[in-house]
Amino acid sequence: MAAKTKFRGSFTALVTPFKNGSLDEAAFRSLVNWQISEGTNGLVPVGTTGESPTLSHDEHKKVVEWCIAEAKGRVPVVAGAGSNSTKEAIELAQHAEKAGADAVLVVTPYYNKPTQEGMYQHFKAINDAIGIPIIIYNIPPRSVIDMSVDTMTRLWELKNIAGVKDATASMVRVSQQRAAMGEDFNQLSGEDATILGYMAHGGHGCISVTSNVAPRLCSEFQAAWAKGDAKAALAIHDKLMPLHNNLFIESNPAPIKYAMSLLGKLDETLRLPMVPVSEPTRVAVRSAMVHAGLIN
Repeated sequence: MAAKTKFRGSFTALVTPFKNGSLDEAAFRSLVNWQISEGTNGLVPVGTTGESPTLSHDEHKKVVEWCIAEAKGRVPVVAGAGSNSTKEAIELAQHAEKAGADAVLVVTPYYNKPTQEGMYQHFKAINDAIGIPIIIYNIPPRSVIDMSVDTMTRLWELKNIAGVKDATASMVRVSQQRAAMGEDFNQLSGEDATILGYMAHGGHGCISVTSNVAPRLCSEFQAAWAKGDAKAALAIHDKLMPLHNNLFIESNPAPIKYAMSLLGKLDETLRLPMVPVSEPTRVAVRSAMVHAGLIN
């Protein structure tokens, strides 16, 4: 078990800015610097929030390279490298390693619905092809399949499997995974709304959508929790909870891109089949941002 991680705190699942149909490199680099200056503990480019399904492989690789170059080692970069094709996932993971990523985030294969053994073999093949840590991304609502604790435990025996981004929203799972694999298995929540409970059950942090627009508050929540100040953490959580909810009224990342456009961080541009959010969602997102003190 050579390549393990001790990622802690607030990691931002970065959006990918577009302009005139192309990647907006300047906006993306500016976003990386803003995130770090606001206290974000790590960056996760080209996941679902980064619209990876509609990026070409060349675009995907560029975003990873820009993120690593702009971060300059100030915070860890966990590059999205998932695919429902094992061959493609290996190619993206190898590129991320070569580019200098600290780890890769690999989603359970979506659409083709592999069995538990298929998932094991998928992750084992990626493990065998690279030399940096792998964070398993378990997100049943999007991938349909759910990696079992038993399968995760088998994978944990491999040299590069380091932890999980857990988007099951199950508090029970955190405890089950810790019981099976121990404290060194790096558990990061993938569900902003459940983060308080996730941390209470023994989680180590969050790969967050909300932290795109509220990086300082998300990092302050994690800092308060790390200090054992549950009262302060709860107060910040209450401040953020409307955002945690309202950023998912419509499919991510449409609401978060609207929220960030209100801060002037990027154009509210998405790639089909994603479309801008409806007026009721705009009202709800704006209201949540006011509640969090992000806008007046």
